[in-house]
Amino acid sequence: MLRVLLTNDDGIDAEGLQTLRRALVALDEIELAVVAPDENQSATGRSISIRRPLWVQEVPFDDGTVGFACDGTPVDSVRLAALGLIEGFEPDLIVSGINHGANLGDDITYSGTVAAALEGIVLGIPGIAVSQLSQAGDVDHRAGRRFEFELAAAFVARIVDRLDDVPLPTGTLLNVNVPPVVEGVEVTRLGKRVYQDRLDLIDEDTGRKLYRVYGDVPLHDDEPGTDLAAVTANRIAVTPLHFDLTAEHGLEGLREFDLAQLLDEAG
Repeated sequence: MLRVLLTNDDGIDAEGLQTLRRALVALDEIELAVVAPDENQSATGRSISIRRPLWVQEVPFDDGTVGFACDGTPVDSVRLAALGLIEGFEPDLIVSGINHGANLGDDITYSGTVAAALEGIVLGIPGIAVSQLSQAGDVDHRAGRRFEFELAAAFVARIVDRLDDVPLPTGTLLNVNVPPVVEGVEVTRLGKRVYQDRLDLIDEDTGRKLYRVYGDVPLHDDEPGTDLAAVTANRIAVTPLHFDLTAEHGLEGLREFDLAQLLDEAG
């Protein structure tokens, strides 16, 4: 029996989560638990709530099962489940999504969806983060408000169903992005976003100024093999991610600084 924790960053009532929940419930040999934020927590990244306790409320679903909503972040939701919120349930897999909008390239560092799956890696639990591009087809996560989640949910359910036969490598999560029109699937690496943000003064008040920082839709490189190129070509992008951010190629160069000598000089 595979014990799966389902969470997201759009909130427990979000259509993406509910569509994926129904697909996972239909699998054999799956014990599913749902713990998710009680409201939208998009772009919270790996934020956690350390200055206050967390409210948790049981939420009934239309099929008679229940989930749990917390007033914290996606990472808080994973922590609650991993620490024993549901008696007798210890997750073997974290599934996060389906996000309403893409999580591609550099954007994953902001994503609450990816952060929830990444928290599984921190805890030694494999994870899958899944995001759906809008029907507008733009790779900007803010573009469009119409989504179709059924194919993404069915595809991820098939992945989950195969994990007994093809387990994920230790310390790895899968970041899955599904375009609105699907013509294939590709294993990819992260692409490169080109942000076009600018500082716009919107209003002024006594002693205060109101600025807009995040403006134009970001561009991206169409380098073959990247997640951004794949979804642009109507292919599902499946990108393996891990937590180790160490720049291995920079270790030797850093040693040339002779840090011990710099410490002596500082003293």
